[in-house]
Amino acid sequence: MNDHYQHNLETISELIESAAKRSERNIRDITLMAVSKTHPIESILKLADCGQTLFGENRVQEIERKFSKKFQHIKLHMIGHLQSNKVKKAVALVDAIDSVDSLALARRIGQESVRIGKIMPILIEYNTSNESSKAGFNNELEYFSFLDQVGSIEGVRVGGLMTVGPLGGDENALRKAFSYLRELRERSRTAHPELDFNILSMGMSQDFSIAIEEGSTLVRIGTALFGARNQ
Repeated sequence: MNDHYQHNLETISELIESAAKRSERNIRDITLMAVSKTHPIESILKLADCGQTLFGENRVQEIERKFSKKFQHIKLHMIGHLQSNKVKKAVALVDAIDSVDSLALARRIGQESVRIGKIMPILIEYNTSNESSKAGFNNELEYFSFLDQVGSIEGVRVGGLMTVGPLGGDENALRKAFSYLRELRERSRTAHPELDFNILSMGMSQDFSIAIEEGSTLVRIGTALFGARNQ
């Protein structure tokens, strides 16, 4: 069974390398996250045995169920929308939170992190396609106001930006969304050189090659690694 996961991992790695070459980028600058939502811990451990170390989950309840035991060789990121009443559990269980989209949420994460002696790496989620079904900032005034204040929050450390490409979008729509986030990162760096914007998390199973060509440093792959989601 591990042969199946090894094959998928090698296939994705080759596609990442091809996209990096097309855009004249160093493959070492691109990280693969395996999105394991709805998949059992047994599948996660099989993929980890093949060398995959970074995993992403969308729901705190699922993280609790699958990762109540700490696996030293696995790094776990929360990538789904995080409700304030789930922050305490999330902070205790994950290594990073990649979906911060409000000052209140950042402050809550900071408070819980300080309480247990953590500094939590966070990514700021931006809704580049302005779809109402998605979380994330979609207003630059609010976003830059957030940047003005987040650096003073104890217990969190900004690491970059995250977005989800337009659902069902064609290549032009995807490139527009991804290039917007890349350009927003550059303006963010200029406005706030004290913050870290090294990570640009964009691209999933259906669009990660385009995302890499547009500057992604972290791609989030689920179906192409694990197969169809369990319901």
